[in-house]
Amino acid sequence: MAKLYLNQSPKKKVENLGPRKETVSFLLNYSKALNVVESKSKHIFETILN
Repeated sequence: MAKLYLNQSPKKKVENLGPRKETVSFLLNYSKALNVVESKSKHIFETILN
């Protein structure tokens, strides 16, 4: 069974290995909306601002 995996090579080359524009946009918008607050009792709260 190992021979099956070792003998097969990828037939098409993957050219674009970067993230999609939608993914980058989502992460940037999420980080803008994220608010982290530390309380006096040393608890950390994360809130998402809409």
